[in-house]
Parts: sequence; C-alpha cells; structure tokens
Amino acid sequence: MSRDVVIVGGGVVGLTTGVVLAERGWRVRVWTREAVEETTSSVAGALWWPYHIEPQVAARGWALESFAVYRELAADVPEAGVRMAEGVLGETSLDEVGWLAGTVPGLRAATPDEYAAGPGLWARLPLVDMAAYLPWLRGRLERAGGSVELCTVSDLAEADSAVVVNCAGLGARELAGDDGVRPVRGQLVVVENPGVEHWVVSDGADGSLTYFLPQPGRLLLGGTAEEGVWSRTPDPAVAEAIVRRCAALRPEIAGARVLGHRVGLRPAREAVRLERGVLGDGRVVVHHYGHGGAGVTVAWGCAREAAGMVEGG
Repeated sequence: MSRDVVIVGGGVVGLTTGVVLAERGWRVRVWTREAVEETTSSVAGALWWPYHIEPQVAARGWALESFAVYRELAADVPEAGVRMAEGVLGETSLDEVGWLAGTVPGLRAATPDEYAAGPGLWARLPLVDMAAYLPWLRGRLERAGGSVELCTVSDLAEADSAVVVNCAGLGARELAGDDGVRPVRGQLVVVENPGVEHWVVSDGADGSLTYFLPQPGRLLLGGTAEEGVWSRTPDPAVAEAIVRRCAALRPEIAGARVLGHRVGLRPAREAVRLERGVLGDGRVVVHHYGHGGAGVTVAWGCAREAAGMVEGG
C-alpha cells in the first residue's frame, strides 16, 4: 500500500496524528478548513487532565502516554510552550487519582492556604500555551516532511490518498454522518495576570466549572460546559459570571483588565471514535474524533493508536 495519507482536521489531534505518521515515514498532508491557529484547539485552556471524555479506561491510558511526552517537552523543548505547573484540583482527593500513581510525583492534599474552598489536591501537571504549541507542532510536522493545507472538505472521498484519517471533530457530523458527536460550548475570559502563579480548577456544588490558568502574558479564566450549544459568540453575562466565580477564589482577579473573550466548541461523543474502516471505493479510513475536552490531554497516546490502525493494526 502507498504510504500516502490525508488527515482531515488541523486541530491538536489531527496535527499530532500527522506528526506520528510523518516521523514513521508516511507522506502526510493535513487538510484543515481553518488555519491551525484558529481551530478549536487554539481556544483550549490546555491543562493536562482527561476532562469530558469517554471511555474512561482508554482515555486514562492515552493521557498517561501523552503525559510522558509533555514532561519531556517541558524539560527539553522550551519553544513548544509546555511547562510543568503547580496548582489545585478542587473537590478531588488522593483516593480518586490512584491511576496517577507512579506518573505524577508529589501529589498531596492541598492546604487551606492553597485552596480555602474545601478539599483539593495539589498537583504538578503539564500546562500548554496553545499560542506557542500549535505552531510548534505544525513546524515539527513540516520538518518530518508533512504539510498543512487549507482545504474545505465536503466528503472524505475527496482525499486523493491511499489512506484517510478523519480528525474533523464536530465536522464528523457531516463527513461521517455521525449525529452522536455534539458540541459542548466553552467560554473563557482572558485577563491581565494580577500575580496569580498557580492554576486552580474547581467544580461547584451547583455544577458550575471554575478555573484560572496562568499563561505567558495573560490569565485564562473559565469556564462553561454547555451541552448542545453551537453559538461561538461570547455571552457578556456568562463572562461576568466567570470572573465572579474566579474572583471568589482569588479576589485580585476581580480588578484584572480584560484582554479578550474566547469561545470553543468541544467535540464530545458518548465515546471517542477510534476505528479503522473503508470508504466506498475500498480505501482505508481511520476515524479519530470525539475527544471532548481532552484533546490536548490524550493527543499523543491516541495518535499513536490511530497511527497503528493506519499501518494495518
């Protein structure tokens, strides 16, 4: 079989799959409707954590494999925009994260000074600056001989390659006829960082999601997880509520100057679709989408499994 593959979708999952295949000797072209810097992945807060993804067992395996990659990038490749950052997983106990044993050193209960809202877990996890990481990932793909092409696809059969990999995220609703993939809307507020050094993620008793993530030159405040909502327009009332919830945890956030607003639609599904099939003309297609809010978290582990399917596994 020709070692020629088109990957449809230029987000973090598509690019990572492209890198894995290109570095294994495949001729890779990534077709993306939007520039890499404008995909849903660019909006991600990008703290490593398997959020809103199923099946849980597989996702944890992919996440652990990816953790190892991000830890190496943080240590050795500063231009990738990955760092190991400390913070608090609110409303989380050591008993709930036994699957991290041996992978994440130094896990411990947060002190009241670190997290006054209640029980929490202090952790050191990969935090990815997507503004730096996505261009770096594209560059790594290109250095391995791959390419990224702006291209709107209405049918997977349009790909002129021996193998097609469908990493289209929400676009798989049309491209794969899969109504099971749905949006989970996330809204962020970007503010000047008033001196926050550690990230916090908190799940409120009312189901609200609150987090703040320090990134270079800014602080990302979140968030929302609105099932089935397609709007990409920031909601001012939602933005105010996000700032209010974050300020309840760190009061200095209340006066931080707002730099911008972001909205992204997570491509959620009952379970990640990762399977090999055939197109109508007999060519191989590998479906690889539905990663919810954990695309960055599982990208490397999941990409390696997808690449194995491309190669016949």
